Amino acid sequence: MLTEEDKTLLNAVQGDLPIASHPFAALAEQLATDEETLLTRLRALMAAGYVRRMGAYFQSEALGYQGSLVALEVEPARLEEVAAAVNRYPAVTHNYERNGALNLWFTLQVASDREREDVLTAVAALPGVRRCLNLPSEKKYKICVQFDLH
Repeated sequence: MLTEEDKTLLNAVQGDLPIASHPFAALAEQLATDEETLLTRLRALMAAGYVRRMGAYFQSEALGYQGSLVALEVEPARLEEVAAAVNRYPAVTHNYERNGALNLWFTLQVASDREREDVLTAVAALPGVRRCLNLPSEKKYKICVQFDLH
């Protein structure tokens, strides 16, 4: 069960994490606590599944990367195995299960066409993958999703 302090912390790390040499210390000060307490609670929330991932978002194109959305048709019995294999690629930012024939989708950020082809070829060859559909980014739509937990 989330406490009010947990909700305040989760709201803050979604968009208000300070840009500083010690961002969690700065955030702890804002939240009237100390860095060790804040990090301990954040780790507990991650372990409990309330936080899936923490990291920065960059303008990948400005850094020379190309994005793709990739849809896979995977035998249902092998879905978890394929998802775990896909997650091992550093160029994969996240994946998720969907209903329908194309039941595993993931995003890919690569530095070259060759890298994209290498990853897609390897993923398409995974046991249980029936089809691999590459949908390269043509236009970026950035949606800021933040959940107000209060």
